[in-house]
Amino acid sequence: MGMTIVEKTLAKATGQKIVKAGDVLEPKVDLAMSHENGALVINQFNEVFKGTGIEPKIWNPEKIAIIFDHRVPAESSKTATNQKKIRDFVRKNKIKKFHDIRADEGGICHQILPEYGYVRPGYVVVGTDSHTTTHGALGSFAFGIGATEMASVWTLGRVLNVEVPHTIKVIVKGKFKNNVTAKDLVLYLIGKISAQGANFKVIEYHGETIKNMSTSGRLVICNMAVEAGATSGIVPPDKETERYLREVAGVTDDINFILPDDDAIYSETIEINVNELEPQIACPHTVDNVKPISDMKGTKIDQIVIGSCTNGRLDDIEIAANILKGKKVAKGVRMLVFPASWNIYKESMKKGYLESLSNAGAIIMNPGCGCCLGVHQGALGDEEVALSTTNRNFKGRMGNPKAEVYLCSPAVAAISAVYGEITNPLKGGN
Repeated sequence: MGMTIVEKTLAKATGQKIVKAGDVLEPKVDLAMSHENGALVINQFNEVFKGTGIEPKIWNPEKIAIIFDHRVPAESSKTATNQKKIRDFVRKNKIKKFHDIRADEGGICHQILPEYGYVRPGYVVVGTDSHTTTHGALGSFAFGIGATEMASVWTLGRVLNVEVPHTIKVIVKGKFKNNVTAKDLVLYLIGKISAQGANFKVIEYHGETIKNMSTSGRLVICNMAVEAGATSGIVPPDKETERYLREVAGVTDDINFILPDDDAIYSETIEINVNELEPQIACPHTVDNVKPISDMKGTKIDQIVIGSCTNGRLDDIEIAANILKGKKVAKGVRMLVFPASWNIYKESMKKGYLESLSNAGAIIMNPGCGCCLGVHQGALGDEEVALSTTNRNFKGRMGNPKAEVYLCSPAVAAISAVYGEITNPLKGGN
């Protein structure tokens, strides 16, 4: 019986030859990631050892990564104190994969992990963040867990009671039109199968369109797999995976691919042809409330956001800068740009993208998650409307339950900033 990528990965992580969907395992973890919620994990971790007389000790400091990104710089004394608590813990436990609030190493956790080569094909990656699914773009089995589960991982180096998920095979064919992107593909998929369509399953992406897709695009479609309810999204590793890890992440050691068997068993197969796909819009207040942009033309916008762990990479900023170069953000519209990391910020600055965007009227923000989450920078006023390249549009997501959030690609966001309303980039604003 053939196995999917996730089944093979979990077999390797548990020392077994074969596992199948439905088996309950305790796989070893290759990387455990937290951000500011690491303060909660520390509390739970200390509870594990409370009353035992044993000094709390993490199983392997080399396999833990902590990145400050949700509230950076700290917006309150409570946040600052929690960040200090984590810094002290990091020093005490000699955790090297720590990214503080610094312009020479910082960024959003789901960008930092691939950018620094912390994630590899065949890894089991867990994170105290639901969008840990992002890292399946590099061929890992990556999924979110809670603080208590993470405390257990820090102690034991494995995840307890993991049920091997079924896998949905998504085959993508065709060639994107200009200014139609991976974001439009994943929004279309979520709209097609619903926010519960992949519950407790893995989405494994296949097809020529995926093979020709950059790692940046693959990160997008795996990032938003969770919005269809998926435990993880995953792309079979290939030459593009190795190129990214070698050229961008600077990985020099061996890279071992885990690929699905030809006779792997999938719970469902979905085929999508992107030849005629138009830009997609996720409308309030659910990510699966997706409509083609032709149905949304003319919707007035108060705030445009480009960035986040979904669409804050260099090619996203390049798309927006090229569209806005020599133009102006419409009067009455605010535009915020959040690069996903300081490395991307600096490269965007070198290439002149940030100058083009700021000359158009956009505000360039430091890398971070605050605006997307609605806890720090960029909050909306009552009855305001935002168009954003982020990944969620639930009521109150951007800090105000009386506001509305629409989701889109960077191309749609940029051209819409010019006109002050949702605008189709395929038609040049006409």
